[in-house]
Amino acid sequence: METPENESFRDSIGTMNEEGKRAWVYPKKPSGKYYDYRKYVSYVLLAFLFAAPFIKINGNQFLLFNVLERRFNIFGFPFWPQDFYLFVIMMVIGVVFILLFTAAFGRIFCGWICPQTIFMEMVFRRIEYWIDGDRGAQIRLDKQKWDAEKIRKRVLKWTIFFIISFLIANIFLAYLIGSDRLIQYIFEGPFEHLSTLISLLIFTGVFYFIFAWFREQVCIIACPYGRLQGVLLDNKSIVVAYDHKRGEKEKGRAKFRKNEDREASGKGDCIDCFQCVHVCPTGIDIRNGTQLECVNCTACMDACDSMMEAVNLPKGLIRYASEENIEKKAPFKFTPRLKGYTAVLVILIGVLTGMLFLRSDVEANILRLPGQLYEHKDNNIISNVFTYKLLNKTTRDIEDIHFKLKSPKGEIKSVKQGEIIVPAQDLAEGTLFIEINGSALSGDKNRAVIEVYSGDKLIETTSVTFLGPRSYK
Repeated sequence: METPENESFRDSIGTMNEEGKRAWVYPKKPSGKYYDYRKYVSYVLLAFLFAAPFIKINGNQFLLFNVLERRFNIFGFPFWPQDFYLFVIMMVIGVVFILLFTAAFGRIFCGWICPQTIFMEMVFRRIEYWIDGDRGAQIRLDKQKWDAEKIRKRVLKWTIFFIISFLIANIFLAYLIGSDRLIQYIFEGPFEHLSTLISLLIFTGVFYFIFAWFREQVCIIACPYGRLQGVLLDNKSIVVAYDHKRGEKEKGRAKFRKNEDREASGKGDCIDCFQCVHVCPTGIDIRNGTQLECVNCTACMDACDSMMEAVNLPKGLIRYASEENIEKKAPFKFTPRLKGYTAVLVILIGVLTGMLFLRSDVEANILRLPGQLYEHKDNNIISNVFTYKLLNKTTRDIEDIHFKLKSPKGEIKSVKQGEIIVPAQDLAEGTLFIEINGSALSGDKNRAVIEVYSGDKLIETTSVTFLGPRSYK
């Protein structure tokens, strides 16, 4: 089946020409109300990104993802591999959150919050405008021969890009190994930690490659989020949309002529100025409808509003709207699908909140020593040997640890002599003997409840399986 002419643009992505080669995008420098809003949001998010590894709450780094040492901090709360179930719930919450907002508002995350977009459009692209100039100047410079001016601008731009990429790599490293250790490495000198330096340079190269060359192709080719639009969007989703009913009318779009009455002539409000195309960072024509490449950055909205104002036509030809709103003037509705996503999201957040409140500062893992059966002692005493691991999730030492047998009645003896201390964010290990009178046992396998105390404070309760004689009475 032959593709209709007005749909042929969907046969290829916006950054590829007819020969299948890279079509470099030279977006015009955006300006306008929405661009200003995006700048303010970007400043806040960039400040958060660069500050988060250096913020401490109760001695814990605000955000830490130390995969190698299996240490994680989220919003100042320390997490360990034993808390993996909490990570799973957080990931599910993140997925449902994305599903909800994509179904309701399209790819708004990409245009306003995604780090790739913020760094590309609000950092690297603005440096490029400062050095190379706007769209026309960049195209001319690219075609210009390698004279002194071009070499100077290219070297200056590439050097600044590399420095910023190196800075981003350092911040990224602070999230992985901790800001304290990063600062320590800096003061001790890079050659004292060659492996870290090599990793840092690799990350720098990756960031430099992405922002200096790969650019918008991350959003179009590499990022899977754009593909979600095809299954999550419907005609009720709010996206950056071109009002084709108003823009085309009976006679379609046409160039603007001074003092003409477009309403009487039947021409659409679109004056075919191509400003929405020139300003697009992914090189698409929003007038073709919702497309994979659109990241909802609103640059085309600002450009179109500016042109509409210049020719005394109403703004909002390109605006946040749903297909149903454009076709039928229908307002946004909270559909059953959105209600379902919201209900699931609220339930998951409630479950996570409850688990966080129930989560203890110390986790006790007490296991019977493998291969050991019970021992029958004098006075009908049955003894089992156990090993314990106490994980301290706080930033302070927990002292004066001792164990009590809650049920059944019996006694716990620690092999270690002296006071048991669990160091901050570390483990304490040892061996215990649990002794219970045979008359308190009901069979060969019995549940024993153990309480862990720090001084007089109960900090954890756990249970173990206690072995006894099968026919003991």
